[in-house]
Amino acid sequence: MLHLFKYRFIQTTRDFSVMFWALTFPLILGTLFYLSFGSLGIESTGDSDWDTVKVAVIQDGSSSENHKAFEKFLEQMDGEILDIQDISDEPEALDALIDEKILGIFYVKETPSLTVSKNGIHESILTSVLETYNRNAAMFRKIAMIHPDRLPDAAAAMEDYRQTTSEVSLGGKSMNPNSQYFFALVAYACLSGAFLGVKSTFDSQANLTALGARRSITPTHKLKLIIIDFLVLCMIHFVNILVLCLYIAHVLGISLGDNPGALLLVDLMGSMIGICLGIAIGSIARLSFSMKMGFTVLFTLLPGFLAGLMFGNMKNIIEQNCPIINRINPAAVLSDAFYCMSVYYDIERFTRCLAILAIMSVLLLGIAFLSIRRERYDSI
Repeated sequence: MLHLFKYRFIQTTRDFSVMFWALTFPLILGTLFYLSFGSLGIESTGDSDWDTVKVAVIQDGSSSENHKAFEKFLEQMDGEILDIQDISDEPEALDALIDEKILGIFYVKETPSLTVSKNGIHESILTSVLETYNRNAAMFRKIAMIHPDRLPDAAAAMEDYRQTTSEVSLGGKSMNPNSQYFFALVAYACLSGAFLGVKSTFDSQANLTALGARRSITPTHKLKLIIIDFLVLCMIHFVNILVLCLYIAHVLGISLGDNPGALLLVDLMGSMIGICLGIAIGSIARLSFSMKMGFTVLFTLLPGFLAGLMFGNMKNIIEQNCPIINRINPAAVLSDAFYCMSVYYDIERFTRCLAILAIMSVLLLGIAFLSIRRERYDSI
């Protein structure tokens, strides 16, 4: 077994054409993704500082109760939502608004008003600030008219409203949505182990290669040959996937999760399903090597596409319309495992993904064995 293991390892690693598709091409593809999408590896932690909106406040000189209340309200917003600039002259404020040095002008008067120069997110925030004040002011006026004795209670409730809510984490992380492309990329790279499996199986068929003829006349059981090839190829491709993951995480700076053990397990199962897919493709039909490689390209790119490799939302569309495809698509299952590991922290779903991959691997390896064990040659 050691002899067979050693020379299968040497033969596989020296075949640069299949090693290119199994290792180099995913690295190139990951680099192109990174250059296309930019630096996407930074996770969103929710702790980023809120950018306050620069505004000017213009007084009209009156001293009514509503005037004083709105002025106090804006002072409370200063530094939290608003950044009130030291501008008190209206012409100067209008010039600053035109030059976009400020984004709005609040007029403190009996009926507060707001002036903006365009529509946008920040302008919507300023509008919401004014509407909030007007709504609360109207509520207090109504309380004062109907139940004036309840005004202190209403004011206390308004000051205390933040304490009625609390932040509760549902688990998981918030990540850049374009990270799904890299999850799909690793899934595609795992399936690219099929190129190694096809080449290995092709080299074992006596009617196609001289090496296959020599291996066929040996007394070694064919199941033993398949298992040895499988172990060697899984080891090689497992290293390929680890190299890709290390490159994505430490060179491109894109997080693949904080659990190294789970990452190794997903990489191992992904390597296995890719190799088993290649061995099955190489065993079930007496086709030329080029045709088998063509089918391998199809059976790696198509699952990758359905998992979101080319169109990020594809997996979600399939999940909504025909979820069974995502359950039998190994690339989608692998991508889902990365989500469970990196974002959801859903152990039950993660375990289900690994179980599906294991069942698929056993079925594909069984197909390969049943196909090869029936082969007989009249002359070698």
